[in-house]
Amino acid sequence: QVQLVESGGGSVQAGGSLTLACEHSEFTYSKLHMAWFRQTPGKQREGVAGLYTGGGSPKYADSAQGRFTISYDSAKRTLYLRLNNLKPEDTAMYYCGVSFGLRNWYQSFEYNYWGQGTQVTVSP
Repeated sequence: QVQLVESGGGSVQAGGSLTLACEHSEFTYSKLHMAWFRQTPGKQREGVAGLYTGGGSPKYADSAQGRFTISYDSAKRTLYLRLNNLKPEDTAMYYCGVSFGLRNWYQSFEYNYWGQGTQVTVSP
């Protein structure tokens, strides 16, 4: 059974930092497209950062560039997102997603599996 379990969310003040983690169960495919998305009530899920575990440069949304860092530890089967210099507009539920093949990393419909989400709340 496929499982993705996010953790690391919380409440911080503006300017603070958090590290999100997403541990996943084993997949048949050894190389995966993985990404972090976020969603606020009434809005579509938006891509924050993505990577391919087989290599290549990570991808970032403009809002994340320079502040967030995505990484992957294959030994732990865990995807990370380091959030620095957080702003109130970063407040959202953050989800990790896994895709076995995609064209655009930032499109949520490209992902096959999702975790349950972890809440990030940033106060002014």
